[in-house]
Amino acid sequence: MQNKVVLFRNFLYPVEKNVKLYSDIIGQINSMQIMKTIELTLGIDIGGTNTKFGLVDKKGHIYHRDSLETEADKPAEFLFKRLFEKLNKGIVNTPEKFSIKGIGIGAPNANHYTGLIDNPPNLSWINVDLFALVKQHVDLPVSVTNDANAAALGEMVFGNAHGMQNFIEITLGTGVGSGIVVNGELVYGHDGFAGEMGHVIIERNGRLCGCGRHGCLEAYASATGITRTMRRLLDSSDQPSDLRFLSNAELSSKKIYNAALAKDRLALEAFEITGRYLGEGMANAALYFSPEAFILFGGLAAAGDLIFLPVKKYMEANLLPIFRNKIKILPSGLPMSDAAILGSSALIWHEIA
Repeated sequence: MQNKVVLFRNFLYPVEKNVKLYSDIIGQINSMQIMKTIELTLGIDIGGTNTKFGLVDKKGHIYHRDSLETEADKPAEFLFKRLFEKLNKGIVNTPEKFSIKGIGIGAPNANHYTGLIDNPPNLSWINVDLFALVKQHVDLPVSVTNDANAAALGEMVFGNAHGMQNFIEITLGTGVGSGIVVNGELVYGHDGFAGEMGHVIIERNGRLCGCGRHGCLEAYASATGITRTMRRLLDSSDQPSDLRFLSNAELSSKKIYNAALAKDRLALEAFEITGRYLGEGMANAALYFSPEAFILFGGLAAAGDLIFLPVKKYMEANLLPIFRNKIKILPSGLPMSDAAILGSSALIWHEIA
């Protein structure tokens, strides 16, 4: 831009002798858009198989996105070295001029207070200091949390919870995660691990959960939970079903969804049971937090009315009268493919807003 200004100044003398030339140059200068520095945050989502990352502005526009294999059997240092190398190569030809305000990281078992990942599932790491790892590569503010909390912040900054001060995000994937927002702030508790709705006991002495306890909501209301429910229905009934002859390895929440769309009675019953457990769990949470809304995110939430209608029915049936017909149940407003990046980047945007 400086060269353009100098060029204009070089024409100052002849311009005085040529009004038309002067007018043309002024028109060119007025049409030039001065390149402003765009403020972005770097969002990183660490998964057991892949790690996604991207540069996001405060309106949720992603300027650069990429991913790489986590290679979870190797040290965390190896992941971050490759990530920053790939980021630097990816943005070298980016036309926009930008500055990075900070780095948000979503990761399993990540502690917002300490920056530590402690014995994360599906990763070989025992205890990793994310703050220290990032500082080896860049000197920027860093904020970390688990993936469900990141999803909640992403929803509040960019999604269907925008403007809400009290809501609960529930992620329905292989497990059940939750991010609880009260008075505009995530609930972390005194040690950073608060908000685990998926491990509230919903069925006394019930199914074994992956956490080692019995009867957790996650064992019933997750994608894994609905497949377990479907298998039990198939084993205990002789009703016809297209799913009957699938092995345990072949049976999946997606196939149950497709069967339910085709009016398979047992598949519809599996969704009804799943919705009952989730609705009851949400009714219990409402007693503690009185949220404006529950927002459902993840593969199982994509089933639409098959899950939303029974969830609504059983939540309302189990609420105290003072809470009934006040709490919205909404789908996520975040695009599934970019939700992880948006959620982790929102950690920084929320802190500097």
